Amino acid sequence: MTFRSESSAVPSVILNDGHLIPRLGFGVFQVPEGQTFDTVTAALEAGYRSIDTAAAYGNEAEVGRAITESGIPREDVFVTTKLWNSDQGYDSTLRAFDASMERLGFDYLDLYLIHWPVPQADRYIDTFRAFQTLKSQGRIGSIGVSNFQIDHLRRLIGETGEVPAVNQIELHPALAQTTLRAFHAEHGIATEAWSPLGQGAELKDPTVTTIAEQVGRTPAQVLIRWHLQLGNIVIPKSVTPSRIRENFDVFGFELDADQMTTLSALDTGSRVGPDPDTFAMGLD
Repeated sequence: MTFRSESSAVPSVILNDGHLIPRLGFGVFQVPEGQTFDTVTAALEAGYRSIDTAAAYGNEAEVGRAITESGIPREDVFVTTKLWNSDQGYDSTLRAFDASMERLGFDYLDLYLIHWPVPQADRYIDTFRAFQTLKSQGRIGSIGVSNFQIDHLRRLIGETGEVPAVNQIELHPALAQTTLRAFHAEHGIATEAWSPLGQGAELKDPTVTTIAEQVGRTPAQVLIRWHLQLGNIVIPKSVTPSRIRENFDVFGFELDADQMTTLSALDTGSRVGPDPDTFAMGLD
């Protein structure tokens, strides 16, 4: 088993366990079954070397097949998947991991995330302990969480003795997550942004479109660049090959300090997704 080394045009982040993750990846949330294979293939052809999926997305098998059939060495593609809420708990996590790996068709995973904290179920500590077991067995390179708030992170670190490598959270200019990102920085947790374009709503914001005109780029490229310059890992999604390529072409320009400040001022605390403190889909 070999975990990923630096081999892409995309710069990487060194996680707190020493593994590398590309700063720019490709997400497949809401990419329909039957369309995921072609979409991931297009992303790999564009240059992406990090693919983010989840058991709940129902497309792990197509993700795995696209990577396998791409001809790109497995160790050159960073693969993330996530454990769904109904599978939390020590033994059920181990079973769910095996099922995800069977669908993906891989013998190791680069990053495994707890998809949601689901605090009312009170299972995420046991779940993370199962992650630690899988990591100690060499089946996972890095373990982390998704949608965890500061209270969840404090408890997780305190009770398991391990700092998660990544927290993947909803993050875009309208929800800049400044306090949570500061906590991540203090504890060595990498911040990864899902819904980095605000599910498209912010692409039409006059502030964003004005800055896009100033730098001669698309609004999506501007928002992705904002994330990168903040230090976030970012995983935009598209099913359109031309947009997939455009979203990857973000390393040839920079936003100046005023433009960064202007975009960050769009923060209103507005979510497009669920509240992590109450979201419990999948529980009995």
